[in-house]
Amino acid sequence: MGPHPAVAATRLAVRKTLRELQPGVLVLVACSGGADSLALAAATAFEAPRAGLRAGAITVDHGLQAGSTRRAVDLVARLRELGLGPVEALGVTVGTRGGPEAAARLARYNALDTAAKTHGAALVLLGHTLEDQAETVLLGLARGSGARSLAGMPPLTGHYQRPFLELGRDITRQACVAQDLLPWEDPHNADPAYTRARVRHEVLPVLEKALGPGVSEALARTARLFRDDAEALDQWADRAQADVTHDDGELEVAGLAELPAAVRRRVLRRTAVGAGSPSGALFARHVEAVEKLVISWHGQGPIHLPGGVEIRRRCGRLLFHRPAQS
Repeated sequence: MGPHPAVAATRLAVRKTLRELQPGVLVLVACSGGADSLALAAATAFEAPRAGLRAGAITVDHGLQAGSTRRAVDLVARLRELGLGPVEALGVTVGTRGGPEAAARLARYNALDTAAKTHGAALVLLGHTLEDQAETVLLGLARGSGARSLAGMPPLTGHYQRPFLELGRDITRQACVAQDLLPWEDPHNADPAYTRARVRHEVLPVLEKALGPGVSEALARTARLFRDDAEALDQWADRAQADVTHDDGELEVAGLAELPAAVRRRVLRRTAVGAGSPSGALFARHVEAVEKLVISWHGQGPIHLPGGVEIRRRCGRLLFHRPAQS
């Protein structure tokens, strides 16, 4: 008898992710102890040796809840029991920049980047599922963040890969049950103080009730359809940004004005993020305000963006500046 269908589905998703890697390289699983990442850890522990790869895991202790360190230590032991190694728990300090969710995400990814570099990992696997993708698309719609947000999370971003974007949370939960894995339920995932938690427990259920089942699948499908368009525009923006950027980092207004709006806004957004404005807090309305310095110029003063970034127009150029913090 073969494995449970849910277990087979998680293993197949990981197998497809690992098949392009060279034998002997290391992959790391980012594991919180929740059902999604725990199922990913188990599937990777099974598939990696069969592909001639090494597999380890990293759990990040954000220190935001009582007992988090103890849970991290226990999780390390469980991951080692699955056959993963190296396995490491990393404690981080979560700041306040961009709000609690963005700050925790920034601290987490910084820790994962460091771990990947330290251990020489070829990939870091993330347990985002189809529902996570649907939530991301909805958040992008609500914030008016444009086609890039509607494209959702890509399967591969740098050294981060998301094998489960085509799988629902029901599959990961079933896979855990079938393998006697007991996930940890993070109370933050149900805390209405967090925007994503409200989308998960309040918005999506209402949409499913009003529109019928399959809303999450439709939103994830929308992300796939938008992704090709977004990637093509991003490539155009790469070339355009190089053309309009001076050696001192200032942007040429005349060149920006000649670009299609979709490309111009990408260039402006990228430059703002590069100057220190947090990506997660930079919305379409912010970029549109900066764009007015290009297409609706009448001598207005500087634009102030999240993160303390200031943009002003001077002598036919846009200057992006983040004053030193005292």
